[in-house]
Amino acid sequence: MKTLNYKITFIALLILITTSCSEDILNEKTPSIVTANSLFLDIAGFEAALNGLYARVRMEREGRATNDSDRSADKMRAEMFVSGTDNMCTNHRDGWGRVAEPWGETNNAFNAEIKGNFEWLYSVINSSNTIIGRAENGDVNWGSDTNNKNRVIGESRAIRAWAYRHLTYTWGDVPLTLEESNGSAIKTDWVRTPVSEIRLQMEEDLLFAEKYVPVSPVAGRISKGAVQHYISELYILLNNPDEAIIFADKVINTQGYSLINQRYGVKSGEPGVAFMDMFHDGNSNREQGNTEALWVWQWEFATIGGEGSNMRRWHTSRYNDIKIGGVTPLELTVERGGRPRARMSLTKFAMDLYEAGDDRFTNYVIRKQFTLKDASQNVPAVADKLPAGYNYGDIIYLDWSNPITNATRNRLDWPFSRKYESGNESDITAGYQYNDQVYLRLADTYLIKAEAQFMNDDFEGAKNTLNIIRERSNATPITAADVTIDFILDERSRELVLEEHRRYTLLRTGKWLERTKLHNFNGGENIQERDKLLPIPQSVIDANLTGEFPQNPGYN
Repeated sequence: MKTLNYKITFIALLILITTSCSEDILNEKTPSIVTANSLFLDIAGFEAALNGLYARVRMEREGRATNDSDRSADKMRAEMFVSGTDNMCTNHRDGWGRVAEPWGETNNAFNAEIKGNFEWLYSVINSSNTIIGRAENGDVNWGSDTNNKNRVIGESRAIRAWAYRHLTYTWGDVPLTLEESNGSAIKTDWVRTPVSEIRLQMEEDLLFAEKYVPVSPVAGRISKGAVQHYISELYILLNNPDEAIIFADKVINTQGYSLINQRYGVKSGEPGVAFMDMFHDGNSNREQGNTEALWVWQWEFATIGGEGSNMRRWHTSRYNDIKIGGVTPLELTVERGGRPRARMSLTKFAMDLYEAGDDRFTNYVIRKQFTLKDASQNVPAVADKLPAGYNYGDIIYLDWSNPITNATRNRLDWPFSRKYESGNESDITAGYQYNDQVYLRLADTYLIKAEAQFMNDDFEGAKNTLNIIRERSNATPITAADVTIDFILDERSRELVLEEHRRYTLLRTGKWLERTKLHNFNGGENIQERDKLLPIPQSVIDANLTGEFPQNPGYN
């Protein structure tokens, strides 16, 4: 169901799209102040601006252009926050994988992926600042709903905090800017604001947003539950587990939010497990029955502003290249998700975390096998090719018996998560997918609460919280003695693999270096202490002509 208007007006995009250059990385070049003044007159204009803002946010999961010559549109921002960890590694190297495998000198201030993400996040912040600042104009016609102004400001402040969450986890101290930059005065003396100060601003932004953002917003928009979830996580970062538990409980106890424990929706009559239903196209939104959803991102095929996600393409193994006896048997189909590239893959460690009987490890959730099908069983109607000795109905098993290493990468037959498995029948070879996707869900909040309870030495409480998650997937209940930070991280992987920003989770718990070295055999052996923070792009440093902008430690 698509209820969010994706036909974002051209005028809104002109205002909200940043065109960064080496002279002014953190300033937005607004093409026309007259155009901006024409847009921000009434609630309709602000809604168009918000649509433009969310379009920029969704770029996290979309392909993007860099200035390098290596298939410039074939990138995905989210890879930087997901891969190069204990549970996700480089397979067919491209994009961020070109850093997350060798590390060392490839992790440098001139890297296009690092520069592109830094600039993207500041474009989100400046777009947020533009909306927040323009909303204070006393002449705006806010319509009949007296809450419109505060809701618009609240959403924009929540997105600003979301962007600074990315920035502080990734680069540490970064410039804090709260004002619209329209290009009329180029700033060349940016300073790096301490993370502690930025996180206090994030707290202020999120607490304001919590008051005005609705529990069930327009599809695609951030919800009150998502805001409260980010507040809870922030309080863990601020070493305040008591407040983290309070805000996690606000989400958990909100009427209308609940874990998906029963089959529902478009495939409920087919074999499967309740856990997976929320990821099927047609089931992801709250309006479609997904009570677990806190934030669902929207895409739509052949629609202005709809764009497309790169998630499936980026992690699904290249099953259509598997060869058996000189035959490539498996055709691209909708059920298999369309064309894959496998830039990043689950680690063997991530696969081995599950126990037998855990619904999250079934073939419904993690693809471990394919069935050979004739044309009547495939969409599009094309028959798989049969190797010698094979028949339709036979199974081709994927193999994770040995880990992906630098010497054994480019694995075609590696298992993969099916959370983003979605193909487009009208163009099965297309790179993008257009299904709506769960971005943040209630299970994550339970896991944040368990982490806060662990911080309080409440092992019994953490055990109870974790068992709520485990019970849903038929995993064996644990005892209080089982609760450690490593167990919580293992459970987060079992539940949230490919969804969470795993790098951030491991950094927050002080475990990124240790666990990545231990469990990632294609890159983990190369990481070092300095890699906990990425280098400030050299273009940002060079643009700061009248002020010192120091680099992160360990980078030239």
